[in-house]
Amino acid sequence: MLDLSRRNILRGILRGSAITVALPFLDLFLDGSGEALAAGAPIPTRFGTWFWGCGVNAKRFFPDATGTDFTFKDETHALTPFKAKTTIFSGFNVILDGQPNLTHWSGIMGALGGTTPSKGGNGIGTAVAPTLDCLIADHVSAGTRFKSLQMACTGQSSVSYSMRAGNTVNPSDVDPVTVYKRLFGPDFQDPNSGKFTPDTKLMVEQSVLSSVKDGRENLMRKVGAADRARLDEYFTSIREVEQQLAVQLQPPAPAEACRVPKMPAALEPGTTWEAATQMHDQLTDLLVMALACNQTRVFHVALSAAVSNLRRAGQSVALHELTHEEPIDDKLGYQIQATYFLERSMEVFASLLGKLDAVKEGNGTLLDHSLILALSESNLAKLHTLESLPMVVAGSAGGKWRAGQHVSGKGDTTSRVGLTLQQVMGLPVGSWGTGPNATSKSISEVIV
Repeated sequence: MLDLSRRNILRGILRGSAITVALPFLDLFLDGSGEALAAGAPIPTRFGTWFWGCGVNAKRFFPDATGTDFTFKDETHALTPFKAKTTIFSGFNVILDGQPNLTHWSGIMGALGGTTPSKGGNGIGTAVAPTLDCLIADHVSAGTRFKSLQMACTGQSSVSYSMRAGNTVNPSDVDPVTVYKRLFGPDFQDPNSGKFTPDTKLMVEQSVLSSVKDGRENLMRKVGAADRARLDEYFTSIREVEQQLAVQLQPPAPAEACRVPKMPAALEPGTTWEAATQMHDQLTDLLVMALACNQTRVFHVALSAAVSNLRRAGQSVALHELTHEEPIDDKLGYQIQATYFLERSMEVFASLLGKLDAVKEGNGTLLDHSLILALSESNLAKLHTLESLPMVVAGSAGGKWRAGQHVSGKGDTTSRVGLTLQQVMGLPVGSWGTGPNATSKSISEVIV
């Protein structure tokens, strides 16, 4: 085999002067299976969470048969083209065990945090642990510019279900133009351009941050416990900034699928279904290329808030109100207007899967090298039920996740799903969750 890598250059002489030409990304830089760079670095696995508000109609969402021989129902029909790459979970519950049901919030924290919040402020409970995206980002995001990305589609940065701790969410990006400039603006280094020039301003900033870090141990000895906790959080954030700067001072690794997108047109945010889905389309176009260009490996997208304020153009009543006030049709057995949003939500999720599946990586696609957990905060929003919380996982984590099946939890905690996702993503954890939602039992059916 030729001793070549993406770092090789062609050297020569032109009119008496030395010249160098960097090599483009070539197939020979992949191993024989197409699953890793020839130098040994594997194609990275990405992780994401995707949220829609106000639940489902269980009989129209969950398949009747378990295993691989299942058929999508009306509310998941849009996922049919991706049957071999999706896993539907049913019968996994957020177990309250005496804790209050903080409506439109307990379900989220049960599934994404492995816990049920015991108190709330402004309808938000206090989280005792980071959500899945944060835990996984801590493990897989070394070498990327952004530890994770959060996006929301209704123009409200507070709509986010990504949390470190306490009751403060990681704010969402809501403007495609701003997101584009952040991802692909002047600080972006094209991994396939063959050119790299470190920013001297970043070198200075890194030096300044390093000097701040030098005296922290002495300072920590002089302050009280409360200030030590605040300083620890502060220095942790500085370390993360330093790590981001260090990434930008190194030539980026090659990214076969990376294509720099065009700047999107400005959009007016809104809570109509039409405005939110158009925003989702633009934001996820950028997200897909951010993943392909290795700008990040972890993301969280919220199509709507849990208390969904989405409404159809020309109508004043939003989805959340419909789930409580619209009568159930006697013949159909469900709320017709509310169900419109639930069916369309899966169409929007399917559109994201289509974008990921269209990006070739090695012998698979970006979707194949991802795990994406889509979920809502309740089963039946009218009653805020937390039994059989709707969860769908797309992708196969580069062959480490066995997709294409419907798995029933038979009343077990949703934490089993979260634990399994962490283990497949490579986290060295044997248990996860708190109280009645604690588990050490992963889901063997999906682990390869």
